[in-house]
Amino acid sequence: MDLKYPVGKFHFDGEMASMADDWIKEIGTLPSLLKEAVASMGDEQLDTAYRPGGWTVRQVVHHVADSHINAYIRFKLALTEENP
Repeated sequence: MDLKYPVGKFHFDGEMASMADDWIKEIGTLPSLLKEAVASMGDEQLDTAYRPGGWTVRQVVHHVADSHINAYIRFKLALTEENP
């Protein structure tokens, strides 16, 4: 496995657009799944990098939260502004 891309590189599939409803559900459930995944972890585990030179679990969780908030604001602006 390439540790730089632990889930693999992105490959576009034309059928992906039809999966938007599924992706919206995933985005909605992710925060609770992350909370559940790290609830039993102590500081040592949260501060462990998932690969050499990589982010810690704590950093990944915070990055996901920041990313969700940023995406929400961008979508909100795109839907509510006359010239986003």
